[in-house]
Amino acid sequence: MRKILILCSVIIFNSNVFSQEVPSQLSLQEAIDFALENNRTAINAARDIEAAEEQKWETTATGLPQINASIGYQNFLKQQVQIVPNAAFDNRQATISTVEEFFDIQANGSPEPATGFSEIIFGTKQNVNATATLSQLIFDGSYIVALQSAKVFLEISQNAKTKTDLQIRQSVINAYGNVLLTEESIEILEKNIDVLEENLFETTKIYENGLEEEESVEQLQITLSGVKSNLNNTERLKDIAYQMLNIALGIDIYKDLTLTDNLETLTEKNRSLRLLEADNNPESTIDYQIAENDTETKALMLKLEQSKALPTIGGYLNGGYLGFSDEFTFLDNDQRWAGFSSFGFTMDIPIFSSGMRSASTQRARINLEKAKTELSEIEQRIKLQIEEAKSNYRFALEDYENKKNNLALAERIEQKNQTKYFEGIAGSFELRQAQTQLYTAQQELLQAMLDVINSKAELETILNTPITKLNSQSK
Repeated sequence: MRKILILCSVIIFNSNVFSQEVPSQLSLQEAIDFALENNRTAINAARDIEAAEEQKWETTATGLPQINASIGYQNFLKQQVQIVPNAAFDNRQATISTVEEFFDIQANGSPEPATGFSEIIFGTKQNVNATATLSQLIFDGSYIVALQSAKVFLEISQNAKTKTDLQIRQSVINAYGNVLLTEESIEILEKNIDVLEENLFETTKIYENGLEEEESVEQLQITLSGVKSNLNNTERLKDIAYQMLNIALGIDIYKDLTLTDNLETLTEKNRSLRLLEADNNPESTIDYQIAENDTETKALMLKLEQSKALPTIGGYLNGGYLGFSDEFTFLDNDQRWAGFSSFGFTMDIPIFSSGMRSASTQRARINLEKAKTELSEIEQRIKLQIEEAKSNYRFALEDYENKKNNLALAERIEQKNQTKYFEGIAGSFELRQAQTQLYTAQQELLQAMLDVINSKAELETILNTPITKLNSQSK
């Protein structure tokens, strides 16, 4: 019973630790902040930084003192026999089987020479050895390059995390805006359906009284059917939009959310002419910094190839004990142990490689030159991307104002045609044309709002405008 209670406590503790508290209501900024902490790609990017930090210390530790110990036990099931002349034992004809017998013959040998050969076994049947070695790298050119590479690798991971956060921020903004677009589209379509159904009802009554043609009823039915079809499709798109937002947030796709912002508010917040005056400096962008990391990596690879022509120097200090016995007596207090120790230095000097080192060095130099050329190309490409993003954002701002004015005009035109229609001045075709124009203007304005939000997010991503905030949140 006690074990069951402990197991339940562990399960409850783990569920509390790993449970993810997802708010039911989110503004756009709250959604961005939540995604930067819980998006799965962002989590793995943070882990990459942790792994790079561990790798940096792993590389550093290779040049620090290393201590290794070994213990070996050996038991000869069948000891090796050596053949020696009997004359070496001063007239002893018997087979020598022990070390003690060998030394006894040497001490008390017969003056008469012996003939033939004898079998002898050197060493004991069992032995144990224990050794400890301290090694220290004194000089290795590749180690120096490895330390520099570990630092650059950490910078690469940090830049990759920043790039990931910027992309997540942009994807959340796009997904959040798409949800708002579908929500507000549904709201507008439902209002349009209410108006159309009322118009259709009134027109049908007029037609039944013989004061209107059947075509007018049919025109309204066609318009109503098209709007209802758009509504059904938009409702399906709304579910998909929410699921895409949930994926960007790093939560279950079926989690219900309520968005507290609306398109009009976000559009006004994202209208910033100051952003269009930002400096087009590509060196401050994360894409340039990542490309610069690649160039640094290629430069380090060249240093590594060059360092292979330098000698490698190391030192060591070791010591240990040896124990011998015909029986397993190594745990006895009277077991005799023979100690040993030594120290020394090693130097590996590369002399001749048949041109292999020279070829690898030249190859690394060529790769470095390629990286420099690619960095220059990326610099020009980033400048173009900034100009293009600014142009898109400027157009989105202008198009938003244009679409807002167009909607106001379309609303007035549609209202006038409704009045004319029910007064008998305009026909059903003119009314339907005005209604279609109104519905198009409504959707175009919503899309223009979304374009302002998304184009600003794209420009900020390229310029690294939110970079300081993202870095502060990731620490």
